[in-house]
Amino acid sequence: MFQELLTGLLAAVAYGVIGVAMMGLGYGLVDVATPGKLRDLIWVNRNPNAALLLVSGLLGVGIILTTAIAASADDLVAGLIGTLAYGILGLVMMSLSFLLIDAITPGRLGEELAAQNLHPATWVSASAHVVIAVVIAAAIW
Repeated sequence: MFQELLTGLLAAVAYGVIGVAMMGLGYGLVDVATPGKLRDLIWVNRNPNAALLLVSGLLGVGIILTTAIAASADDLVAGLIGTLAYGILGLVMMSLSFLLIDAITPGRLGEELAAQNLHPATWVSASAHVVIAVVIAAAIW
């Protein structure tokens, strides 16, 4: 019984490290997409656009990683590799959706996200993040 608990705790730590790394990578991608420093936009300027885009990315990563972990059965190594691979895939797909939305709409999406007033384009991009995450989660399952 103690061995199972220890194994479970170590697995949780390993999955947690991947989760934190994927969230950090997602934060970095949103930081690149928005003019200025993301931390200043959100915590100093209280920018709702930057916050919404970051939240949607974090939720998307969480959806994907949770599904990958649940679908990994009892093979820890395969589960960790799959979780990492699906997490990276999700971040890549979310980034591509941002670029696609930016390409097909007027103006620069990144500049709109740095605006102080909540812009409808932020909701479009944030929704795309969540939809992509749900689609990838369904594909995993």
